[in-house]
Amino acid sequence: MSQTDQRPTDAIEAATRHTSHSIVVQAPPEAVYAIVSDAGQWPQRFTPNIHVEHLERTATTERIQIWATANGEVRTWISRRELDSSAHRVVFRQEVSSPPVAAMRGEWIITPTADGASHLELTHDFRAVDDDPAGIEWITRATERNSGAELDAVRALAEQYPRLGDLELTFEDSVLVDGASDDVFDFLYQAQEWPTRLPHVDRLELAEEVPGIQVMAMDTRTADGSVHTTRSIRVALGRERILYKQTEVPALMTAHTGEWSLVPSGAAVLVTSRHSVTIRPDTVPAVLGVNATIADARTFVRKALSANSTATLGHAKAYAEGRRG
Repeated sequence: MSQTDQRPTDAIEAATRHTSHSIVVQAPPEAVYAIVSDAGQWPQRFTPNIHVEHLERTATTERIQIWATANGEVRTWISRRELDSSAHRVVFRQEVSSPPVAAMRGEWIITPTADGASHLELTHDFRAVDDDPAGIEWITRATERNSGAELDAVRALAEQYPRLGDLELTFEDSVLVDGASDDVFDFLYQAQEWPTRLPHVDRLELAEEVPGIQVMAMDTRTADGSVHTTRSIRVALGRERILYKQTEVPALMTAHTGEWSLVPSGAAVLVTSRHSVTIRPDTVPAVLGVNATIADARTFVRKALSANSTATLGHAKAYAEGRRG
């Protein structure tokens, strides 16, 4: 259930709006809190989130930069969070907001129910820039949509929390390039050139309305000749890292995030492709056969993604070393 209060509250400024969304989760508060408090995993677990970068962190506080979609647009902001594991509460406040948001704060509140489940409430108090009615409407709509998606995700994850370790996997592929880091970065970032540079990419459409943030759709051909379409949002952090999240994933996955990173190694550069994947268990029999297991799906996904990553890394290496040569 949700509630949006467009009236001013007594405890905050008159122009501040308050929203509250809640849900019942059939899991203990500890499992729910573990998901809510682990912001680094949100891109993998929450649909709106693209990337979370920790700027500061202690046992009870953290300062993070978040990239996420809101009303179909990519936005970024910086938040400070206070973590209380004993009370199962997380308080957050945006330190640097993205217009039309002028200010935002709120809480995740987890309370046990009589039957051993949890009541999860997510609140927001926000102001729009110049108290603009259009801005208020935009923020309210984004908060309604994202809060609902996040609460549903927390419920689904918490209710299968004991088996999350079987469904989630992270792995890396690396190559040492005897070339310039800038050339490797350009190869990876200029994805619009991939159909002519990478044999496994049939089609790629890319838009970059905001420098450093790319939205792309790609058709990839696998070893068996089948073609898979994926859609992704990519964020460049300097010229050393490209983070991405697939917003449209193959049938075997519920989520896929990743990173291309470039680290100097003497006169060379170590280039690494990292993947984080969550397996979708209900599709495993249809995709891999009626007797296929989660372990089979993990092996299949890792082999397929590593094959593409290794191919891309090999072509990036040849490109950069060719330019140096």
